[in-house]
Amino acid sequence: MAVPVPVPRQRTATTVASAPAPETSGGGGDLTLLVIEDDPAGTFSTPELPDAAGTRVRVRTARNLTEAERLLTDDIQCILVDLALPGRDGGDSDGLAPLKDVLRLAPRHAVLALAAEGDSERAAAAVRVGAQDYLFRDELDSRLLSRAIRYAVERKRADVAQRQLTESRLRAQENARLERGLLPTPLLQGSNLRFASRYRPGRSRALLGGDFYDTVRTPDGTVHVMIGDVCGHGPDEAALGVELRIAWRALTFAGLSGDVLLTTLQKVLEHERESEEIFATLCTVDIAPDGRRAGLCLAGHPSPLVIREGRAPELLPYDEGGPALGLLPRARWQRREVELGEAWSLMMYTDGLIEGRVGDGTKQRLGQDGMVEMITAQRARGLSGEELLEAAVAQVRELNGGELTDDVAVLLLDRVHAVEPAPVTV
Repeated sequence: MAVPVPVPRQRTATTVASAPAPETSGGGGDLTLLVIEDDPAGTFSTPELPDAAGTRVRVRTARNLTEAERLLTDDIQCILVDLALPGRDGGDSDGLAPLKDVLRLAPRHAVLALAAEGDSERAAAAVRVGAQDYLFRDELDSRLLSRAIRYAVERKRADVAQRQLTESRLRAQENARLERGLLPTPLLQGSNLRFASRYRPGRSRALLGGDFYDTVRTPDGTVHVMIGDVCGHGPDEAALGVELRIAWRALTFAGLSGDVLLTTLQKVLEHERESEEIFATLCTVDIAPDGRRAGLCLAGHPSPLVIREGRAPELLPYDEGGPALGLLPRARWQRREVELGEAWSLMMYTDGLIEGRVGDGTKQRLGQDGMVEMITAQRARGLSGEELLEAAVAQVRELNGGELTDDVAVLLLDRVHAVEPAPVTV
């Protein structure tokens, strides 16, 4: 037991709620203990305790919780609270009121409970409530206290790290559920077209990127499909892509198409983007109810690839496309009629599919011509639908020598035989 030595009491006013987390020693730094006991001079009257690690444990003392609150500065790592103290609100049904008050007062600090001789039940309850450990008054000596302080500090640090890890995992799960819910659900009820897609964000551990797509069938039987790309790869770009997709779906169901639709989407982009440098490319296709013809609009976006029976895959005409959304305030976009035929597959994609490199260490990119050759070879192997898209994305990654840094979205619409579409239920 330490020899009683009068110590001037340190008083430092502070607002505990705004104080940062206390620094925790990893075993080599000095520690400061705040003792809250009604008669601290009888037990803790020395300013320091010897420590086996060769460092100092400084002691501050307080007679009650009000005094302790004034002394609770940022450099205190551990608090020892006497369970015999009265609680602030007077309620003490379980004998842990002072401990609970301290835990509310200093949620980021390591806390030790000081119990009466042999009061093991209440001491154990103190740990269940939130204390890192407990000590009995009759067994207390400087060596035991010093070891208990270091143990409590390290355990508190481990508890905080575990809680932060758990919160991070829960936040990641919530974000994943949110992002998954923002991905589109195709509305093709009544259509004889088959739809497939592959989506791979460039951001690590993300489900949603700046690429966006959607497809719906309107009451007149027309199938509308869209794919776009917001410049950039962060969460702001992903959010803007979701806004544009939802706006496109609403405007399409409202009967807008072609230049009017893209002009309205550009206004949405201009109002919602973070800066004037943000733009988005877009490709829209509206397929006639008979499935043989389509209207194509390009806003700075790569042209779709069409695969017809008995013919090699080829890109749809793109020489009459307009600028990306957000670049020119008075831009116009021409809608071009294209013939699809009886049976066909239409592949729409973002530039993440064609801008990957071809060969490790080279600067050459796959490009649209390389993509056409790749799809031609895969079709020759008999691939179609989901298998075709899966093989295309896998081969692009393989050619790039690893993961692609840009977002990738690929859609495929198939019309395998001529069947009159069913009426739309409104």
